[in-house]
Amino acid sequence: GPGGAEAAAEDAEPESPDQGLSLLPWDRFSAWLHCVCVVGFDLELGQAVEVIHPPHSKLTDKEKTNICYLSFPDSNSGCLGDTQFCFRFRRSPGRKVSFCCFLDQLDKELPIYLKKDSAYYYGYVYFRQVRDKSLKRGYFQKSLVLISKLPYVHLFRTMLKQIAPEYFEKSEAFLEAVCSDIDRWPPPVPGKVLQLPIMGVIMKLRIPTYRDKPGTTPIVQNMHQADAQISMALPTVHEVDLFRCFCPVFFHIQMLWELVLLGEPLVVMAPSPAESSETVLALVSCISPLKYCSDFRPYFTIHDSEFKEYTTRTQAPPSVILGVTNPFFAKTLQHWPHIIRIGDIKLPGEVPKQVKVKKLKNLKTLDSKPGVYTSYKPYLNKDEEIVKQLQKGVQQKRPTEAQSVILRRYFLELTESFIIPLERYVASLMPLQKCISPWKSPPQLRQFSQDDFMKTLEKAGPQLTSGLKGDWIGLYRHFLKSPNFDGWFRSRQKEMTQKLEALHLEALCNENLVFWSQKHTEVETVDLVLKLKNKLLQANREHLPVKTDTLKKLQTHINDIILALPDDLQDILLKTGTT
Repeated sequence: GPGGAEAAAEDAEPESPDQGLSLLPWDRFSAWLHCVCVVGFDLELGQAVEVIHPPHSKLTDKEKTNICYLSFPDSNSGCLGDTQFCFRFRRSPGRKVSFCCFLDQLDKELPIYLKKDSAYYYGYVYFRQVRDKSLKRGYFQKSLVLISKLPYVHLFRTMLKQIAPEYFEKSEAFLEAVCSDIDRWPPPVPGKVLQLPIMGVIMKLRIPTYRDKPGTTPIVQNMHQADAQISMALPTVHEVDLFRCFCPVFFHIQMLWELVLLGEPLVVMAPSPAESSETVLALVSCISPLKYCSDFRPYFTIHDSEFKEYTTRTQAPPSVILGVTNPFFAKTLQHWPHIIRIGDIKLPGEVPKQVKVKKLKNLKTLDSKPGVYTSYKPYLNKDEEIVKQLQKGVQQKRPTEAQSVILRRYFLELTESFIIPLERYVASLMPLQKCISPWKSPPQLRQFSQDDFMKTLEKAGPQLTSGLKGDWIGLYRHFLKSPNFDGWFRSRQKEMTQKLEALHLEALCNENLVFWSQKHTEVETVDLVLKLKNKLLQANREHLPVKTDTLKKLQTHINDIILALPDDLQDILLKTGTT
């Protein structure tokens, strides 16, 4: 690749410990994709993985089976022509990845909702079904599938649109060329404009960072290419067309936001995997910048390895969002509390008329009319303003991108109004800086108390930023029991604990440690050196938010203390605790 591995590492982190990172063949590819699969249909075998690239990529039998079934639409979808959709499935545990440490460091720069979940893979599918008289079955059916840990839906969708049609016309050699192009890509560094060449086209994009102001997307300019290559700027790497997805259930967007926020079991019944996957991804993203912490499956089939676990009637439905297309699910998931039924997603000339929430008992078959079937009573009063604004947009033929921007801003403001009081209360659990002593362990965070938090709402609740009335207290009580609160609070706790560790390190660096060691016994001094070495290791291992200068200063302190000790101890200490 241009500039080699060192350049790639320096790009990411000017003072990164990975500066001398030497990349092996396929390391660059692995930073973006796990592998590329071709799934075909065989009359004897049914669906089968025909090709895996690069050939050394490892997939377990269970993973292959999941990929096979999830890469084809259900036969009742009748998807003729080309269809694009995505799915998500559980990874088989216990696999090591090379190049991992460097990628973990990049992961730290991402907003929380884009961090990769190492327990899952995404599959991005381009499926083609066309009549072919020469085949026994009468149809050519094949899927080109990208398997990745990254949730960059729009990027991989765009990429498949570029390469899949050509692949179906050509052959394996074309696929090899695609993979070697990807193996020349720079690492997926957040916050930089990246140029990704793919078969004569350059995709330009920027992956967001956690420092970006939520709701803003820095525009990637389409620079003029000096050479003959065509370049395309991607406005986003991960967002779906929100307005198009929510259009069939337009009047219920606020209730759906509550259901997703609370991690309620939700099933989306759609005519094809394209619609089911887009809708599930839109639902998951509507509580951004909060991360949806439960499982979600943009496309789920009866062959899925979790089918039994998720459809059993012996226990309450789990906290998941499933996208399904098989009519069989209308019976299997009848007992689920919230069902979203969507017809074909067409951008309306007018907004759908259906306003009432439908009763679950009316949902008998997959032919039931589109709508939301639930007995859930929302906590918050309905915001009529957003409905009017979007209806007006439909009448004035406002472009769907503009409608999506309005809808995304609405969801963002709603989520921020809800989360700011929680952020403010959790920040108050942090000990004061004056409580941090270099000679004691870092102080603990105070416990989260639901009652104390509820008391803060009277003066500093969501009413400060939102005009919406309703039972906010009830919504918070319910949220505090949800997986989304649990995930959010754990990540806050981890951040704050790391901040305390970092402050403790800085306090240590500001002490005259050599002077201290001269006033204490050799045993105590050796103990201090070992503790300081451990602190340094921890800071590097956990990427604590510490300035590089602080770490250098600490290393200097350690060296100075060791040099003041007798020679025999110096030899031992210089070799100890450096790994």
